[in-house]
Amino acid sequence: MSGAVKSNVFGSSGTVAAAAGGLKWQDVVTASTVTVESNRGYFINTTSNACTVTLPASPDVGDQVILLDYARTWDTNAITIDSNGNDFQNQDDTYTVDYDTEGQGINIVYSGSANGWIPNSDIANALTPVAPATQKAIFGFGYAGGYVSLTNLVNSSGVIAADTTGVGTARYLMAASGYGFDKAIFAYGVNDSGVLSLKNLVGNNGVVASDVTGVGTARGGLAAASYGDDKAVFAYGDPGSNTTTSLKNLVNNSGVVAADVTGVGTVRRFLAAASYGSSGQALFAYGRNDGSTALSMSNLVNNVGVIASDVSGVGTARYYLAAAGYGGDKAVFAYGNTGSVTSLKNLANNLGVIAADVTGVGTARDLLAAASYGGDKAVFAYGYAGGVLSTKNLVNNAGVIGSDVSGVGTARNYVIAAGYSLSA
Repeated sequence: MSGAVKSNVFGSSGTVAAAAGGLKWQDVVTASTVTVESNRGYFINTTSNACTVTLPASPDVGDQVILLDYARTWDTNAITIDSNGNDFQNQDDTYTVDYDTEGQGINIVYSGSANGWIPNSDIANALTPVAPATQKAIFGFGYAGGYVSLTNLVNSSGVIAADTTGVGTARYLMAASGYGFDKAIFAYGVNDSGVLSLKNLVGNNGVVASDVTGVGTARGGLAAASYGDDKAVFAYGDPGSNTTTSLKNLVNNSGVVAADVTGVGTVRRFLAAASYGSSGQALFAYGRNDGSTALSMSNLVNNVGVIASDVSGVGTARYYLAAAGYGGDKAVFAYGNTGSVTSLKNLANNLGVIAADVTGVGTARDLLAAASYGGDKAVFAYGYAGGVLSTKNLVNNAGVIGSDVSGVGTARNYVIAAGYSLSA
């Protein structure tokens, strides 16, 4: 901020106003404790922990301190004010003073020994920035009597284009996700060489880049979704020999895959994942264990990529299904195998709560893929139902699955998909 700050730093409109005098902003605070100075502004980041803020011990009348919720996480990890021997709003410092509202900003001024520190303003900014919407999708790789590296682009109207010869190692049982707002990443998989840890980045023009050796344990049968609006998480899967794992690998907004992190929740494979919520969360659900038992559980992922413990799922346990975001902040899980192919769907709301079964529309099948497109819609395509398919089903922004449309391109199963591009 240029200029200085007047006493009512937020003004009547809640905006910072410049004036003579001066108030200096400090570096972002991530520690669990901080002692602040008068006439300073502090960005308090409580993403990983709560924070106790100790005020100056010997303030002068008119001294001012401003504290801002840097990451909009005070509702999860609050800040506690230690008035350091002085009163706070006419209460002595034996009282607990917590601020626990998302997006809050606090401007406190020292009024003298009678009342001590007084909040001049403690507003919460209700405006949450909204991530730009994905407009296009890409389906890729899979199995069509042999491993393929074909891709098919989907425009912002849900029309699937003809085959494009892919770049990179042909394989299946991969996972895919959007990242960096407008790009996608395909990673891991299986072919005749066994499990792989390769990745292929997809540009915002839908062009698949050549192989890059991945980081972390090679595996297949995993799932992936975007989180934090511009990053991705790959998790679970089969590292070989028909076993399962709950490993995760985070992907930053440049497409770099990080090393293994031990996951939380039941180890499994052949599950699905999608983004949901207004703050960049993700959801992994369903799957199969080391044997042939289908599962009906979910694991939420917060906006910093932390996977929560199991939540018992709602609806029919199944695997080989697909999932995608829709409606801007919700997700849909559909199709799969319950012991036979199905066209069930389960909607997840913007809190990640999975609803009961709804009978799906279209050909029952498994081993398909899904992705978001058109800003707030989704598309399911390809799969297997007694043979490989090129069928697609569009999902509108209310989560309603449309009837079958003959797909374009090579029929195949074990396909993957992800959204990309901010341009329609």
